Amino acid sequence: MNALILHESSRGIDSYTAESSLLSKRVLFFTEEVNADSCNRLIEYLLYLDMDKPGEEITLCINSPGGEVVSGLAAYDTMRMLNSPVRTVCIGTAASMGSILFLAGDKREMLPHTKIMIHDPLIAGLSGAKKALELEKEAAQLMETRAITAGIIAQRSRRSLEEVYEKTREDCYLTTEEAVAFGIATGIAARII
Repeated sequence: MNALILHESSRGIDSYTAESSLLSKRVLFFTEEVNADSCNRLIEYLLYLDMDKPGEEITLCINSPGGEVVSGLAAYDTMRMLNSPVRTVCIGTAASMGSILFLAGDKREMLPHTKIMIHDPLIAGLSGAKKALELEKEAAQLMETRAITAGIIAQRSRRSLEEVYEKTREDCYLTTEEAVAFGIATGIAARII
């Protein structure tokens, strides 16, 4: 929903969208599945805001079920390389790759009743018969992805890899307080804007 907002001024009636108004305040929303399209749009907006006012904070509000690892890592890497600090705010659930995007924030805040979900990556869409070497290759790629995502969680939360591997063996939902205690979140959000 991107409703048109009308504003009367001395020049007449101006129209703009909520998205453009929030963008002017350096606030972005990521409220969809992590995939090539959604991450390319996010990267485009992040680069624009970083170029527009380098060094000024960008707020990224996240409510995502997760999705593609490669696309998510591209957005994560971009966020970590910007000249502008990024503040991430969980506004619902940041799950799976959504939690990795959340972890890219310099400040990582959660609304009081939100959740973060971390887990080991999975292979989606296994179908048909596979040869032993094909399965072995997929398993090796999955373990490599596991090491990458666990490394990000460990680095950003300042936990050991062993602690992260133990926590991510199954889907692990963390409340705001649990996420702060584990080091995934840096605090509870007092405001969004």
